[in-house]
Amino acid sequence: MNGMEHIRPARAEDLNRIAEIEIFNYRLYFYPIFRSDRYYFEEKTVPNLTAFYANEPGIIEHTVVYDDGVLKGFVRVNGEEIEKLFVEPVLQNKGIGDALFRCAVDVFGGKRLFVLEKNVRAIRFYERHGFHLTDQKKRVDDTNEYLILMER
Repeated sequence: MNGMEHIRPARAEDLNRIAEIEIFNYRLYFYPIFRSDRYYFEEKTVPNLTAFYANEPGIIEHTVVYDDGVLKGFVRVNGEEIEKLFVEPVLQNKGIGDALFRCAVDVFGGKRLFVLEKNVRAIRFYERHGFHLTDQKKRVDDTNEYLILMER
């Protein structure tokens, strides 16, 4: 088994869990870089993100989840851009991200993504899947941090 049998389209009832997985990852991996208590603990909350996703056109249609009885991760692809890929932090390194990423590339045609320049772990993951860094960068709003474009 390669994990693909556990991937299915996201449904409205998944939004709370999707938001929870995203929030946990943001706090674990991005908070140490940006150090914004207000953003990460007051604005970026599960209820706020769930409400945003429920009202944002196209979110569910562009998202697939890894669900083997428990929703463990998700990927969102819009056109050729992989917008988000997150796996529950305590369940990482078990092939879930690999299965979701293969789906994003092979099924949905994902060819590019932006990654935080300081997120070396994510960069290595994407490189293992055939993506490479480009010279294209964009600044993260109101910070001195950059997102770098990676392409396949």
